[in-house]
Amino acid sequence: MHREASERKRYEDVPVNANPLFSRPGEATDFPRYSLPDGPSLPETAYQIVHDQAMLDGNARLNLATFVGTWMDQHSDKLYIESADKNMIDKDEYPATAAIETRCWTMLADLWNAPVATDAIGTSTIGSSEAGMLGGLALKRRWQERRRAASESTEKPNIIMSSAVQVCWEKFCNYFEVEARYVPVTAEHPVLDGHGLADVIDENTIGVVAIMGVTYTGAYEPVAEIAATLDRLQADTGLDIPIHVDGASGAMVAPFLQPDVVWDFRLDRVHSINTSGHKYGLVYPGLGWIIWRDRSLLPESLIFSVSYLGGDMPTFALNFSRPGAQVLLQYYQFLRLGFEGFRAVQQSCQDVAVYLSGAIGEMAPFELLSEGRDIPVFAWRLKADHTENWDLHHLSSQLRERGWLVPAYPLPDNLADQTVVRIVVRNGLSHDLATHLLDDIKASVAYLDGLDAPAPTPAITDSFHH
Repeated sequence: MHREASERKRYEDVPVNANPLFSRPGEATDFPRYSLPDGPSLPETAYQIVHDQAMLDGNARLNLATFVGTWMDQHSDKLYIESADKNMIDKDEYPATAAIETRCWTMLADLWNAPVATDAIGTSTIGSSEAGMLGGLALKRRWQERRRAASESTEKPNIIMSSAVQVCWEKFCNYFEVEARYVPVTAEHPVLDGHGLADVIDENTIGVVAIMGVTYTGAYEPVAEIAATLDRLQADTGLDIPIHVDGASGAMVAPFLQPDVVWDFRLDRVHSINTSGHKYGLVYPGLGWIIWRDRSLLPESLIFSVSYLGGDMPTFALNFSRPGAQVLLQYYQFLRLGFEGFRAVQQSCQDVAVYLSGAIGEMAPFELLSEGRDIPVFAWRLKADHTENWDLHHLSSQLRERGWLVPAYPLPDNLADQTVVRIVVRNGLSHDLATHLLDDIKASVAYLDGLDAPAPTPAITDSFHH
């Protein structure tokens, strides 16, 4: 422990150095690492230091772990720079941006088949995690108001979800004091499909979270089947349990690639849907959206009327000041692509995902868990009898050495003994790049299969939260 502290101290004492090529005579070339410099430096010098440090992050196009968008066109970049100073919450000073925000969530309400899109209500957020938490808060508050009206206790709310849920829902339950009740995924029920709901739902259940695009495998949870199970449960018990759809990824894929899949506001039990503008919404981070099918489902008690800079405006958000630029970028993408353009982009991603999964599934060491036919995301595992000399963490490490970030991680709960590798195909991973990836996977497998003894254990993280 003392040695680690000593090494850390020595590292902290090492200054950040400016390349002499970019410094000017008389200007400082060494900068303290964890305290403000004594004086200013020229912008060119400061830029070069930050640029060179950020270069160590690697190539975002080769990051196949993240769902978050890493590319937009030059017109988007120009619009981003022009609007970087806009604060989304300040609707009085930026009324045009506020109007565009309303257009965007109304377009999404229409895309998700709200009965009357103009009767829906929604808002932009920093990301789909904040959007999901707002959806959860609305469920909790409506449950509390119903219970108080009936003179019943509001002390022990719970929410039902799959054990494969994204970590933002664990945060929601922790931060807002709601009991998380998980339906474990199993080999027979790899997603939440209605099975086991009757065992965990009671009068304190505020809602069920259904996932359109499970982060582990990319699979859709069958929202219509979940709704049908809840219909039967209501007939038996009288409990009327709403659904919130976490469509962080799938809500921007299913309308274009699987329009016949019923998961959205066509189901009366679906009260709210969140999505991520900065994932398959094709916008730079961070942007999310949350929409309720009609205004009655967002409790008035959660909406603040804020007097700010001479204006009076309603707001419902966990953040106050937040960027407006991404909202404009979302509107740009809606205008630029339209329905058919979004369909073409998502179809291209899915084509690449199916091409990759098909080729990987044919490799001797592997078996697929999914093919990328829901959202363009798929996962595979190592066959149990293939080798004792390496595992998927070794494969992930080999690919990292070749520039690719491809995560290996355990599945949740009842399937935690299974490790999988997952690839997220985003706009920008072309068929040509995918071919290079396959070549690198084959080369990595050939190297690992050539080992005559177990490979050293690579660094492994405890959990996976993408």
